[in-house]
Amino acid sequence: MKTPIRITIIILLGIITMCPSCKKTVDPSLKQKTLFFIDYRHLGAGKDGVLTMELDPESPYFGNILSKTEIGIGVLPHHLYFNRDEKRLFTTALGGDYLYELKMEWDKDGYPIIHTVTPVNTHGNMVGEDIFFTKSGEYWVTFMGGHGGLRDGSVGVFNAQTNELVKTISGSIDAHPDKFIMYPHGISIYEDKKLAMVTSTIHPDLTSGVGNTCTLIDMKTYQILKTYQVADSARDLSSPVEVLLLRNGFPPYALANTMLGGDIWISSYDASRNTYNGFYRVLKGATMGLGWALEFYIADDKRLYVSFAQPGKVLVFDISQLPQMKLLKTLPANRGAHHMAFFKTRSGKSVVAIQNNLLNLPDLNSGTIDVVDVDTGEMLGRVDMRNKYGLLPESIEGTFGSANYMHH
Repeated sequence: MKTPIRITIIILLGIITMCPSCKKTVDPSLKQKTLFFIDYRHLGAGKDGVLTMELDPESPYFGNILSKTEIGIGVLPHHLYFNRDEKRLFTTALGGDYLYELKMEWDKDGYPIIHTVTPVNTHGNMVGEDIFFTKSGEYWVTFMGGHGGLRDGSVGVFNAQTNELVKTISGSIDAHPDKFIMYPHGISIYEDKKLAMVTSTIHPDLTSGVGNTCTLIDMKTYQILKTYQVADSARDLSSPVEVLLLRNGFPPYALANTMLGGDIWISSYDASRNTYNGFYRVLKGATMGLGWALEFYIADDKRLYVSFAQPGKVLVFDISQLPQMKLLKTLPANRGAHHMAFFKTRSGKSVVAIQNNLLNLPDLNSGTIDVVDVDTGEMLGRVDMRNKYGLLPESIEGTFGSANYMHH
């Protein structure tokens, strides 16, 4: 996760590599539903970037790449996000310029093509992680490296139309032990309540420090309201990864998962004070043989899907009766189970594509994408990107919009 030399030029049309006979590599009848953008890391001497892949296991073109768009060596693109109207695509990055807009066009047959990659000026904020697009015309980005300090971290607020930085939110743990931002990774926003929350995960070099908190921010003033411990003690370095402020008809709780703890924690919303109460654990991964909880997704079925990188599983919960979480099923995956995308196959099966890799870390880097039937739990197909293409998948998103009901 160490940052390479910054990329300072706009990368133009020449970076796109179309696969030979690309019209024969995808199923024309289902291209809008079963093609996905995948951020990738190049395992050889090539450049990292984003590709488009067919992921319907019922298609004869399953696992085929339509196009690849290179960004740069050591850029490590990390998370893909559509804006609110799903017309513009962005990726954060652990290196390079840390944040990019991926400008798209559609060819005459309706295939998505990324024609230009434009770095967004982050004004010194380093190591881009998660993005949240608001209804008010902003997008918030967590920068795990902040401005490069040992116990740093920041949240950048950008104008969603111009990509201009509006505000950098930061706060030192040394100055305010109860109100700080450090190594922020996950972000979630409950815009109706004007509240944002970020996690404190780990220093970008993976060795200099580990967090164990979540921090609440006032969206109106950009002020830090409170930092919550998400751990058994101040010395328990649980490393919260993602946070989810439930909304849109769900009970208004906050959920956080922990990387090193492998657990799920919960906090209730206090309407009288417009804040959240303290977090407590509702699932201990170790008792179930699970570790490295990484992502929260809610699919169209309104169930919560949580990925566990060790040994590689996805747990599915009914969250309609929170704070009780009812475990419905466990889906198979591979080492490093991480991001997810939901869709239907040509025969109408409801499936989830699971990207299995975390930063190429040992035992968390299978480098595969699994497609699993969410109703039966059957593994329908696997793309071994590591061995087939020499690439590691870093994240996944639909080509025609977000492939989930709610992510964070």
